[in-house]
Amino acid sequence: MTGNPSRREPGLRYQADERPPPALALGLGLQLTLLIVTIPILVPTIVMRAAGADEPHVAWAAFAAVVVCGGATALHAIRYGRIGSGHVMVMGSATAFIWLCIEAVEKSGPAMLVTLVIACALFQFALSARIAFLRAILTPTVSGTVLMLVTVTAMPVIFGMLTEAPEGSAPHAAILSAAVTVAAIVGIALKAGGALRLWAPVIGLAAGTAVAGIFGLYEVERVAAAPWVGLPVVAWPGIDLGFGADFWSLLPGFLLVTLIVTLRSISSSVAVQSVSWRRPRAVDYRAVQGAVNVDGVSNLLSGVAGTIPNTAYGISAPLAELTGVAARSVGIATGALFILLAFLPKALAVVLAIPSPVVGAYLGVLMAMLFLIGLKVLIQDGLDYRKGLIAGIAFWIGVGFQSGMIFPEQISTFAGGLLANAVTSGGLAAILMTLFMLATEPRRRRMEAELDAAALPRIREFLRAFAARNGWGDAMAERLDAVGEEALLSILQPDEEGGTPGRRLRLTARRKDRGAVLEFVVAPRGGNIQDRLATLADHGDETAAEREVSLRLLRHLASSVRHQQYHEVDIVTVQVQAPKAAD
Repeated sequence: MTGNPSRREPGLRYQADERPPPALALGLGLQLTLLIVTIPILVPTIVMRAAGADEPHVAWAAFAAVVVCGGATALHAIRYGRIGSGHVMVMGSATAFIWLCIEAVEKSGPAMLVTLVIACALFQFALSARIAFLRAILTPTVSGTVLMLVTVTAMPVIFGMLTEAPEGSAPHAAILSAAVTVAAIVGIALKAGGALRLWAPVIGLAAGTAVAGIFGLYEVERVAAAPWVGLPVVAWPGIDLGFGADFWSLLPGFLLVTLIVTLRSISSSVAVQSVSWRRPRAVDYRAVQGAVNVDGVSNLLSGVAGTIPNTAYGISAPLAELTGVAARSVGIATGALFILLAFLPKALAVVLAIPSPVVGAYLGVLMAMLFLIGLKVLIQDGLDYRKGLIAGIAFWIGVGFQSGMIFPEQISTFAGGLLANAVTSGGLAAILMTLFMLATEPRRRRMEAELDAAALPRIREFLRAFAARNGWGDAMAERLDAVGEEALLSILQPDEEGGTPGRRLRLTARRKDRGAVLEFVVAPRGGNIQDRLATLADHGDETAAEREVSLRLLRHLASSVRHQQYHEVDIVTVQVQAPKAAD
């Protein structure tokens, strides 16, 4: 799909399914590459060197990480079957695994790391397959909180980068380079429009690098010494299938961190969806499943290749917000550039030679925008005092542990210091509080029936009995009756009023505050009801078809409607407030 960008809204010039000019896609892909490619180069290098691996292993681990991350980034955008998100999501080595990977290599060698990373990949495939059943835990509240905590974990590193400069350089060189980078990006993004806004990050990087070059911060010698084309010696470590004591002692930590980084990928997928379309859309959880599957594929390949696990970085969401381009072709270009750079040591040297203050300043701007995206995800599902309390406490727990302000001596030794990471500690706190909320909810009532219009009498009887059991009067019973009817008609497709063999409906009802929550679980088919409800605002009532009438009535009767689409099931959750007379 193409379009004339001059006729589009200024916010988003190219949404996910549109094709920008190839030069623009390549340029934005280069920006993402410049930001992220250093991670799969440096992180495996740090792990292998810290664990005492030899130089061939170090070079091979970094090369394999860049190639695998590039292929996985492209796979995200292409979305082949159930693998891929269909959005721009950039893969990079997962820093949360650094200490676990060092310990694994130190204890049992790189072959043990291969086995553990493959185990993590299989765990992620299992998480993706069952993600619909984790929906009550991995909520927008948890996802938004984790996104905001990602910026907390990144900021100490970023602030440290802002002052990094070679010994003997001018004392103000790093500060000026960082300041020029931020001023150029923010100034252009705030005041410029059209094509100039698209290139704000590149202009900022170029301006900051130029200032750094004047002060001698740019490593010209590194670029000159690097060969043009090269391939490291293959140093595959093999695989350890002994499953000894070391494997079982390390596996729980690896699986826990896998759960945390998977939650981060889910949050990143939700975030990038929120900025990839002009018209607000409900979160497509099939795309979220595809994102987790790419994590699994990426880690399976990383394990086989003998390098460390990967995760999706949410940096593409703030970049899309900044530039107004969310097209999938940017992700394909980014992946291709990753792979190309893996075979071009001189090009990698050009990227790695960009001074730390410049990169840190650029990342600081993007982290600020990522924090706002996390806040948007948190708010979009409705922020009541319970969700706000979970998010607030989890956020400050993460900040406290990350900054070493909460039991620093105990936390530094517990589980290898795992909880000292804000995403891990804050994310776990949000999950535990959400589990507590689920465990203390009122008892749920449930019924099942074939998915067809003939099930309506049973649904009415079930909902009236539910209203009576909760002490509600006729007004609430009639409202629940109407909501049940309109929800069923909205879920049914135009050609299945007589039923669809094999498709069943499970209706769950529970009390919440002074109202009720109804959950309709069916096999997936058709469009998203949330999106159809949003589209109704663009049509006049006089042109509404019979099915639109059901949607309009449902919107009028319910306080909220949420439709989560997965590959295995569709889940429509409807909240209904009791009339005051029924209180």
